[in-house]
Amino acid sequence: MKIVVTGASGQVGRELLRAGEGNVVGLTRADLDITDREVVRHAVETHAPDVIINAAAYTAVDRAESEPDLAFAVNRDGPVHLTDACAELSIPLVHLSTDYVFDGTKGAPYTESDPANPLGVYGQSKWEGEEAVRARLDRHVIFRTSWVFSAHRHNFVKTILRLSSERDTLRVVADQHGNPTAAADIARAALHIAERIATDPDAPSGTFHFAGTPVTTWHGLAESVVEEARQHGPIRTERIEPIPTSAYPTPARRPPDARLHTARLADLWGMAPPPWQPALRDAVAELMGS
Repeated sequence: MKIVVTGASGQVGRELLRAGEGNVVGLTRADLDITDREVVRHAVETHAPDVIINAAAYTAVDRAESEPDLAFAVNRDGPVHLTDACAELSIPLVHLSTDYVFDGTKGAPYTESDPANPLGVYGQSKWEGEEAVRARLDRHVIFRTSWVFSAHRHNFVKTILRLSSERDTLRVVADQHGNPTAAADIARAALHIAERIATDPDAPSGTFHFAGTPVTTWHGLAESVVEEARQHGPIRTERIEPIPTSAYPTPARRPPDARLHTARLADLWGMAPPPWQPALRDAVAELMGS
């Protein structure tokens, strides 16, 4: 089986290449500009995969507020081009999306059928990308996830690890709730789904949530990062101070409670997202060279 992965240099893309062994062809942004319709069509025809996993995305949440055209070009128009090529060539697509399609005001974990209400450009662009996939391609799986971390690229875990070596006290938002999710866990699940949807015409299509357990806050995750780091050597940070979102203003609004409900994935795919702590332990160990 041949699986093409777009966004191969990103957090999930790297893990897809690592887990996919010889079955995966990874295409980075330099290899494939998904904002160009003709380039996409040519790449899909040339590689002729059995299935595509779209891990390419514009993920700079705050910068998206000042770069909306670029965010929509990647997160909405890119999926349009991919799904059109897939539809013409009868290729299924696994598309990665985000908890940021929700506004975080439900007060309970979001299910796949809950209405979207993005708070910013990033979430809106990802939502419109989802809608394009749903409208244009029957054989698809949209994989919503959240708070992605790994030992690669920019992410919260790497930021906290760096700051913990520089500052005595960290101030971290404690009133936003969500599901940390390891890029490696997402990759393994996405590959399983991709392989099945490519070979089984009765495989479930649609939108599914995949997010790590248990729920925590950014403050709680920061505490876990620092605790893991202390297992590998001295850490300068002595205190992690919980602060409200209002004390850390950003250009883009974040959903305050974007917990994702994952029962549908278990019901239709027999898959349950694993706890995030073991993967966090591995990521911190890798980053600290242990």
